Amino acid sequence: MRFVIVGAGRVGLRTARILQEEGHEVTVVENDADKAERGRKEGFVVIEGDGASEEILEQTDLETADAIGGLTGDLNVNFAACMIGKHYGCRTVLRIDEDYREDIYHKFADDVDEVVYPERLGAAGAKTALLGGNFNVIADLTEQLQLTTVVVADDSPIVGQHVSAVELPEDARIYAHGRARERMTIPLPNTTIEGGDQLAVIADQTALSNVRQRLQGEAAETAE
Repeated sequence: MRFVIVGAGRVGLRTARILQEEGHEVTVVENDADKAERGRKEGFVVIEGDGASEEILEQTDLETADAIGGLTGDLNVNFAACMIGKHYGCRTVLRIDEDYREDIYHKFADDVDEVVYPERLGAAGAKTALLGGNFNVIADLTEQLQLTTVVVADDSPIVGQHVSAVELPEDARIYAHGRARERMTIPLPNTTIEGGDQLAVIADQTALSNVRQRLQGEAAETAE
C-alpha cells in the first residue's frame, strides 16, 4: 500500500518507519529543512514544502495513495492535508494535539476517517488507523507494543467509569471502545463503560496481564 505522511517529526517519522518495515511505500512531506533531511537519511522519499498546500501534496502522487496522515504538531496543517487527500480519494487520518478536548474531536471527526492523538497512543496507533485497523484481533504492532481486545465483565471494577478515568499502567492506553457487537471507535473521554463493552488496548507486552486484571477484575483471575 502507498501512504503519504505529512510531518517528519517524532510521530510522523516513527509512523513512517513502522509502515516501511511492514513493506509499505511511504512518502513524507515536511516543511522544515532539517527534519526533511533527517527523513531522507532514513531512506524516505521526502517532498519538502507546506503540507497544507495542494501544489506540494500533488508531488506525492496522491491519486495513487491509499491514505494520508496529517501528523504534524499543527492541527490546521493536518486538517488541510486531510481535506486535500480526501478530494483525491485517500483514507484520511488527522492528528490532534495533546490537549485533547471533546469539542475539537466533534469539530473534525465527521470530516476525516480517523482522529488520533498520538501523545496518548504512540505512533503504533496512528499506523493502525492508517491501515483501517481491525480492533477485533490480537496483533503485534511493534517489537514492544501489542494491541489486544478485552470484553468488560459485568462485575468489572471499571463498569460505570469514564474511559478517561480508567487507571492503567503507564505503558498502556485504551485506544478504542464499542458496545457489545458494535463497531469500535476512538472513545470520547466522558464515554461511560458498561458490562459487555469491548475495549481495544495498546500496551507493552509485559503489561498485558496487569491490564486485563484491571479491566476484567475477577474474570481475568479466573481465566488465568
